[in-house]
Amino acid sequence: MTNINLVNLIKPLVSTEGFSDTLITNVRLMKCSKCLPRMPLIYRPGLTIIVQGRKIGYLGDREIHYNSGQYLVQTLPLPFECETFASQQEPLLGVSIDIDPVLLSELVSVSSEDDLKPSVPYFPMSSVPMSGEMTESVSRLIKALHDPHTAKIMGQSRVREVIFEALQSPQGAALRALVVNQGRFSLIVNALKQLHQQLDQEIRVEQLAEDANMSVSSFHHHFKSIAGSSPLQYLKRLRLLKAQMLLNQGKLNVGQISVEVGYKSIHQFSRDYKRYFGAPPTKDKLKEGAVL
Repeated sequence: MTNINLVNLIKPLVSTEGFSDTLITNVRLMKCSKCLPRMPLIYRPGLTIIVQGRKIGYLGDREIHYNSGQYLVQTLPLPFECETFASQQEPLLGVSIDIDPVLLSELVSVSSEDDLKPSVPYFPMSSVPMSGEMTESVSRLIKALHDPHTAKIMGQSRVREVIFEALQSPQGAALRALVVNQGRFSLIVNALKQLHQQLDQEIRVEQLAEDANMSVSSFHHHFKSIAGSSPLQYLKRLRLLKAQMLLNQGKLNVGQISVEVGYKSIHQFSRDYKRYFGAPPTKDKLKEGAVL
């Protein structure tokens, strides 16, 4: 359900399409005034709070609906596909908060042992209904953006409130698992981090499984249940999305980008890129801010 108070608070702060930086570190505002078709993209780990409009994320065989009155909890920069529903009359409006690992660690460290026990299955990307407490926290955060002095002095405290409320949600365990060793989820999280850090290197699934102290078949099963795809599918999507971001920056040519994301053959890179995005890398000129 659309919260008119939050909509009215955000509207004066957003004038451009896409993501807009704010006076508070790790906080961005979102605006999109048209429907966007299903397309591949990648979000930073964090919270995406939808105030008006709706989105559908597709991760493996999961559909993740996050509409006004909901927020997305994302603990890993997973490649996925997203569809946006909005219009000029009712643009999509929202708040994006990147997760600061230090802040998250501080909040988790003061949690009780009972809080650290997951009560429901958790995923690295899930939609959560806005509670009354979360709505109040988000409202205070947005109000701080209206005054530079308040944003400077109280901004990080307001962010802390919002993340604290997210930790109390049904998917709070997924956030806690980032800093607390919680079984299989933690092991797969470490494998995913390794893929991101070694994107330009040759990756062997057998080595990832060994590092996670699992058999290859067990590693495949748990990886797919969390990431929504096999390790090699995930790696290919991650490399291509990274390539798209580098391409849009305009600093490297196609050959340099293919090497940067771990391809040994520029021809194979170009084929995979065209198959995934529908256009060859030399023709793909997405405008900044077009993707939410």
